[in-house]
Amino acid sequence: MISIEDVTVAYGGFVLLDKINFHISETDKIGLVGKNGAGKSTILKLICGLQNPTSGRIDRPKDLAVGYLPQIMEHHRGRTVLEEAMTAFGNTAEIEREIASVTKELETRTDYESDTYAALIEHLTALNDRLEMSHSEPPEVQARRTLLGLGFLDAELGRNTETFSQGWNMRIELAKILLQQPDVLLLDEPTNHLDIESIEWLEDYLKARRCALLLVSHDRRFLDMVTTRTVEVMLGHIHDYKVPYSKYLDLRAERLQQQVAAYENQQRMIQKTEEFIQAFRYKPTKSNQVQSRIKALEKLERIEIDETDNARLTVKFPPAPRSGDIVFKGTDLTVGYPQKVVFHDAQIEIKRGEKVALIGRNGEGKTTLMRVIAGELEPFSGEARLGHNVQIGYYAQNQEDILDKNETVFSTLDRIAVGDIRSKLRDLLAQFLFRGEDIDKRVSVLSGGERARLGMAKLMLQSYNLLALDEPTNHMDIKSKDILKQALKAYDGTLIVVSHDRDFLDGLVDKMYEFRDGHVREHLGTVAEFLAKRKLETLLELERKFAPAAAPSAEETRKKAVFEERRQDSRMDRRKKNRISYLECEIGKLETRMKEIETVLAAPTEKDDIMELTRAYLECKRDLDAKTDEWGSLIE
Repeated sequence: MISIEDVTVAYGGFVLLDKINFHISETDKIGLVGKNGAGKSTILKLICGLQNPTSGRIDRPKDLAVGYLPQIMEHHRGRTVLEEAMTAFGNTAEIEREIASVTKELETRTDYESDTYAALIEHLTALNDRLEMSHSEPPEVQARRTLLGLGFLDAELGRNTETFSQGWNMRIELAKILLQQPDVLLLDEPTNHLDIESIEWLEDYLKARRCALLLVSHDRRFLDMVTTRTVEVMLGHIHDYKVPYSKYLDLRAERLQQQVAAYENQQRMIQKTEEFIQAFRYKPTKSNQVQSRIKALEKLERIEIDETDNARLTVKFPPAPRSGDIVFKGTDLTVGYPQKVVFHDAQIEIKRGEKVALIGRNGEGKTTLMRVIAGELEPFSGEARLGHNVQIGYYAQNQEDILDKNETVFSTLDRIAVGDIRSKLRDLLAQFLFRGEDIDKRVSVLSGGERARLGMAKLMLQSYNLLALDEPTNHMDIKSKDILKQALKAYDGTLIVVSHDRDFLDGLVDKMYEFRDGHVREHLGTVAEFLAKRKLETLLELERKFAPAAAPSAEETRKKAVFEERRQDSRMDRRKKNRISYLECEIGKLETRMKEIETVLAAPTEKDDIMELTRAYLECKRDLDAKTDEWGSLIE
């Protein structure tokens, strides 16, 4: 479908991508991975035509529908959330016009056996499929479901887009792209502004959607759940693996190990051959053997080891001074801003040495609590108190606003460093991959990942016994996140972290505070245990919403009475009678199946797939509604 052939991208003397080649087919789900700055976002821009290669070519069908979500985008103003999402359906009329044009062309042609005629038929089928999918249910229903899945509340769909943050507007743009149902999805860090539940919804959507997907993400679990192929971008070259991310890591390590072994074996063989040539070069009796081996060396295809980028963070937090047993205690906390109370009556207690995650939907108060803990915000009521001798190191989410854009990397630390650490700033920056000329870069030109690393380096200038980290892994590549996670696990102080990255939190924290609907709830245990519980609670909400009533309603009773009366009507034709009988039978089966699923959901076991059961339940419900409506129309 899309072919990338010998594509090179160079800026002056710097080659970012060097003659890369790969193909994307109709149903490929590809994870595009590599370090920050490797060229992943550039590849997405090349495919969707926003950037041209220095050399090489990108072939794609001219009628291919591409949906592209960049990291940074412009947001539209002046419409409500729902109105803006509904603009995704503006291409329906265009599809209908194209169908009419292709149909007219087919009517005038007689070359029925030609490849071009077959291509037109295939194109017409694709257009009709796309139109049928867009008409499968009312556009507003599709838009509402997608927006709710991405975390919006029903009451928020009537608010104007400009009243939401950049992260929430990104969700609106993502919803529009998904609603357009393109042939190819190009998503650049789509999970950066999503909370855990929205990420899981997006996972399910992308797994079920039949289209090509090229995904840039630093979320290891998201990649594993969504993709089936991994394309690695490293030092200008790509390496293509037909497996998800975690398996790619194993295969990559195995391939490099085999390369090293083959290279070392060949080098030993070459050394022995050269020693033989040197020893017998001038002996007439060995001249034939010497010449044979010289020619063999000349023809030998030399094994090369793939060049790898081994630069990595070396993070180790300074030892934490001892604090009191209670590090932070919030009693009856009601917190917010002049225009809004974010959460109320919260009870929060964090003890020395605990590693705690704040999780929940964006906008529910996680960052607000962080600001309270850091002393930047006073609660409306209740008490917020730090414990004895608590020294807090606060990493704020908005590093791009906090860091002075006019400072250099080096001066950012030099301006606040005191004592002996001043003489070690260059070594400290090297640990965070700022080496050589990098330390003289101005903050204004740093990438998101570089700013995240610089913000983290600032925390190393002093010993803290409480680290409060708000989305520390946003924009960090997977290697950097893994290293930061290990450093935090080894940290002997107290940790409070806001993150939506399940893989990062898994094994790091054992206590969570969930922010939801204005309340804060404590959860003990792992992230996986919390998510399983949350899915079950969500499922029970769905059951309450969609489950049929135990006793028939007055309306259902009336319909049944009308049905019995109409059944006796001798004027009803046989075909309609047969259809009604069939629908009655199917409705009975569906109701039985739904009750069976309800029984399992009431007491699920470990081997029960809750999400699959939910999906089956909702499918039965949709089928039941459709058949009941048809049955009702036939008996009227």
